[in-house]
Amino acid sequence: MVEPRMAATPSRPKRGGNPFTLSVDPSDRLIPSGARGADDGAPPPPPPPSKRGRTPPKPPKGPRKAKAGGGGGSGRRWLKRVLMWGLTLAIWVGIGVGGVVAYYAIDLPDIDRMTATTRRPSVVFHSVEGDVFAAYGDLYGEPLDLPDISPFIVQAVLATEDRRFYSHWGFDPIGLARAFYTNLRAGHMVQGGSTITQQLAKNLFLTPERNLKRKVQELLMALWLEKRFTKDQILSLYLNRVYLGSGTFGVDAAAKRYFDVSARKLELYPSAVLAGLLKAPSRYSPLNDPDASRKRTADVLQNMVNAGYIDQKTADETQVIGGSQFIRRQLPAGRYFADWVMSHLDQFGEVSGKDIVVQTTLDIGLQRKVEASLAAMMAGAGAKANASQGAVVVMSPDGAVRAMAGGKDYDDSQFNRATQGLRQPGSSFKPFVYLTAMEKGFTPDDTFEDAPIKLGNWGPGNYTGKYLGRITLRQALAESINTVAVRLVEEVGPNQVIATARRLGITSDLRNDATLALGTSEVSLVELTTAYASFANGGNGVTAYAVAQITDPAGHVLYQRSGGGFGQVITPTALARMHDMMTAVIQQGSGKAARLDRPAAGKTGTTQDYRDAWFMGFTADYVAGVWMGNDDYRVEMKKVTGGGLPAQLWKQVMVAAHKGLPVHPLPTPEVPSAEAPNAAEEFVTGAAEAGAEAVRGIGSAIDGLLKGIFGR
Repeated sequence: MVEPRMAATPSRPKRGGNPFTLSVDPSDRLIPSGARGADDGAPPPPPPPSKRGRTPPKPPKGPRKAKAGGGGGSGRRWLKRVLMWGLTLAIWVGIGVGGVVAYYAIDLPDIDRMTATTRRPSVVFHSVEGDVFAAYGDLYGEPLDLPDISPFIVQAVLATEDRRFYSHWGFDPIGLARAFYTNLRAGHMVQGGSTITQQLAKNLFLTPERNLKRKVQELLMALWLEKRFTKDQILSLYLNRVYLGSGTFGVDAAAKRYFDVSARKLELYPSAVLAGLLKAPSRYSPLNDPDASRKRTADVLQNMVNAGYIDQKTADETQVIGGSQFIRRQLPAGRYFADWVMSHLDQFGEVSGKDIVVQTTLDIGLQRKVEASLAAMMAGAGAKANASQGAVVVMSPDGAVRAMAGGKDYDDSQFNRATQGLRQPGSSFKPFVYLTAMEKGFTPDDTFEDAPIKLGNWGPGNYTGKYLGRITLRQALAESINTVAVRLVEEVGPNQVIATARRLGITSDLRNDATLALGTSEVSLVELTTAYASFANGGNGVTAYAVAQITDPAGHVLYQRSGGGFGQVITPTALARMHDMMTAVIQQGSGKAARLDRPAAGKTGTTQDYRDAWFMGFTADYVAGVWMGNDDYRVEMKKVTGGGLPAQLWKQVMVAAHKGLPVHPLPTPEVPSAEAPNAAEEFVTGAAEAGAEAVRGIGSAIDGLLKGIFGR
């Protein structure tokens, strides 16, 4: 502000005034006289003329003067309003976010559960050779500290899953943005934005479902983990808990399952394989898809190069050398067998809820050959003959199941046709009719009439449509003559035939009429094979079993099979006669396609309209049964008989089973020379009573199988 100037010399004094009085010139006043308001009482004087005699322009009005000064007032007011509303919005957003966080934090899982792992007990199955062929439940390896884990595993995981792990605080905005950009360029999901800490939070506490609640809780848990633990502890927890396929949790369990080595000693290539599993354990499993696993492993090795852990030369050499040295394990086998055993393990209270190792009776080498032979048969000749399914059971004469295929492809169907399927056995049931007759005193050389027979409204016919007249029982069984079998069951009585079948191990419901002779009552393949074992082991009754021993992972025995079987259930004389007739089936009868290079006996079976085809047979070393047909019982095969494709498949299986074994005669007990028919009948009566006692209380085929599995 300009201060008023004081006159240096006295102004002209007014008339009668003091000449020395100080006065202010109107032009020097603070407020010019022309700016006075209306209250001053006098109008402002006119402006003085300019030198050119023109009137100067009027000064701008007040508002324009303010605008000419910069317009700052209205701009500041606008900025103030923006800041005020922005702050208000930020406060409400903060309140909203806080509310959401509080809402989802209410039911956060109990963090104390982190060290209390809840999982299914692991069950590991070993073959007779000691190989692991199946596993169920959740398998955890040895919990390892980070320095104990192979550095290759740590580097491969960090390079692939979270390169900024040691830089972020549980949530990585940079990594999330990078993943978003990569996915946007690719047009589909290529990378995930979750950090290792977030993945650990999800694995430990949360469900795998994808929704807002789970993501918010995952983030909260990740922040808590970062605050509570060191980076090394978080990474160690993650590597010990992460799921890596095939029921394995943690890198140590996975290393042992896939490579038979501890995670402490894993080399570069297998370490990259494990890191590749994190994206999709089943899809990139070296057991399920070796080719996909190799491609994924190559990506992981390149990630390690990009992260600076290895150079390009090392990655290239590892991919070539490591990939070629990597053992390509054979595809899983014996899964029908494992499911059969697994479904009944709860019968053992002493092993329930525990981690166990089951030593089974399975011969894994034979199992693979059985599965391959069945698959090839069904894909070739079986498909041409309109047979879509098959099943095979191979066991030792003592009842130990050595191989089991419940279908042509386990991945396609897990229904076990060897244990769960009940089908009519056709003529493969006839040996029980003939055995009953042999025990009643008949011989293979006795003759019966092959001629039409009528029982009420039912009259069975022969497969060939021809009748041979008077023939021996040996020929009748060898050529599977139906009329003779029906006459024979009428002779000995259906009740007696049922008692014989029960004594040998048939537990399914059986029809108490003459149709029993033609196998019209449904049975399972495993129980029919079990019954045939008595013909192969010298006449002893057995039960099918699959478990020899059960231990805990440390090797402590929890169960040990001992004993088993029902003792002698077939008289020596009757057994010798059955061997005579059943050998003729293969040597000169309907089962010639099953001939082996050693003594063998068996029986074919074909049901009405070619819906089922069977071949059952045995040697001194193995008993085997084959079934073919369609799951839909209404679908007929193209004239497939038991002496055709089933007999051919049976031969393939038995040739593989006997490879390298010396030739043994069929085991027939020595027949006492003075054995009289009445003595034989007394033996049969006693054996029947013993058999009835042994199977008493078995109400269904399932109950019988439960007892058979574990030899109880």
